[in-house]
Amino acid sequence: MFIRKKRNKSGSVSIQILTKIGRKNKLLKTVGCAKTYREEELLVMLANTEVKRLSGTTSLFTEPDDLVVENFVNSIANDHLQIVGTELILGKIYQKIGFPDSGCPNYFKNLVLCRLVYPGSKLKTVDYFRQHLNTDVSVYSVYRYLDELNSAIKPSIEQITFEYTRKILNGKIGVVFYDMTTLYFESSEEDDYRIPGFNKDGKHQQPQIMIGLLVAEYGYPIGYEIFEGNTSETKTLIPVLESFQEKFKIGKPIVVADAALLSNKNINALRSNKYEYILGGRIKNETNEVKAKIAALKIEQGKPAELKTSKGRLVVSYSYKRAHNDKKNRQKGLKRLEKRVQSGKLSKEHINNRGYNKYLKVTGDANISIDYDKYEADAKWDGLKGFVTNTKLAPGKVIESYSQLWQVEKAFRISKTDLRIRPVYHRLKKRIEAHICICFAAYTLYKELERLLRLNKIDISAEKAIEEIKEIRQLKYVLPKSKQMKTKTLQPTEKQKLLLSLKI
Repeated sequence: MFIRKKRNKSGSVSIQILTKIGRKNKLLKTVGCAKTYREEELLVMLANTEVKRLSGTTSLFTEPDDLVVENFVNSIANDHLQIVGTELILGKIYQKIGFPDSGCPNYFKNLVLCRLVYPGSKLKTVDYFRQHLNTDVSVYSVYRYLDELNSAIKPSIEQITFEYTRKILNGKIGVVFYDMTTLYFESSEEDDYRIPGFNKDGKHQQPQIMIGLLVAEYGYPIGYEIFEGNTSETKTLIPVLESFQEKFKIGKPIVVADAALLSNKNINALRSNKYEYILGGRIKNETNEVKAKIAALKIEQGKPAELKTSKGRLVVSYSYKRAHNDKKNRQKGLKRLEKRVQSGKLSKEHINNRGYNKYLKVTGDANISIDYDKYEADAKWDGLKGFVTNTKLAPGKVIESYSQLWQVEKAFRISKTDLRIRPVYHRLKKRIEAHICICFAAYTLYKELERLLRLNKIDISAEKAIEEIKEIRQLKYVLPKSKQMKTKTLQPTEKQKLLLSLKI
């Protein structure tokens, strides 16, 4: 007996088993028809097994079914496996939120999902299309899409995000949290948009842009604005709030922001526009009269106090933990300062209020030393934190509201680490804007995944969940006789089973 491959007029290949009788070949069995090289290999393996069975030479120690399974397993190639977890879980969350879900391939959707599972360069995106969608696209196709991404999509994505956030918060967005960050570019060239400025990542020589992010309670996103790289942080708050008001047509929320935005200009603008606010206070920068009043309050843990200032109510709290950290940081700063003084490299130019330089003093013509009395006097501020507000909220509620500001800081941290929004490698303004819009939508999905994990009582972080999701695969194969294309999700791990059972 032997195996013959017979090419048909249609281009397929029949795998047949024949035997020789005299000078003629007798067809014993047609195993099947193959349309691809992989199918042909599989059918030949099956034919070999059948030949052994028919000739009675099958191993005494190996069952025919075992050989079939072994041959099938040997036939599995990488291109038969497809990563499906992203679409099965994150794709459903994407649809639930209501983001654009049309086109083939849906570039926006897949760029957003890719940002979650393979954050990085657009070359990573090409790998995503191949591994998750079995679609070959060139990096130039991705760039062309970014170039064509209509500027109208940002308002659309923001509107969808805002409506979803409002739905999650039962229709109420009474408090919003605002913060600012910088995004630097891996480029030495600047333009009217990418301009060097103060950089929070320490990349002061790199061109950059500024992003103002507005989130609701628990860090649920609302919207963002992009500013030129040298825009002062204090000049961004009112434009973002006004844009927010205009776009979403809602009442004025209470605005919570950190001390960086505590300027007289901002406070006057908030007041004139009838916004209520809670801002981080800088009690050490207050007037001597106010500082004397703070010192006289004798504040204890859990018993905040308040007094009136020109900027509004100043609520002051005390924390043992904060006091410990403040003291520790002062001691570290003093040790660094002592080393610098001993090096003899300090000059009069270093006498300023930046950081712990405020403890320096000049005696004689150029003798730089440390004012230890000033250092010791600073200890009275350890553990104290101020909050400036014009609301009628009780001191405890003011502190509680401000304490959620870390959510917007977490949003930036997620964007910079998990989603790798920076550094930005794009050069064209429209590509930069498209990149940020995609990252904003990805952050929305991240927060919704985080919320669903909590609601379903699945004790896995969103980051770990994404790592598990992108390892859920399915096998694609063709039945040798019926030629039916079949897919089967591979047996998931226990964690993957939990994620697949997520109620979305």
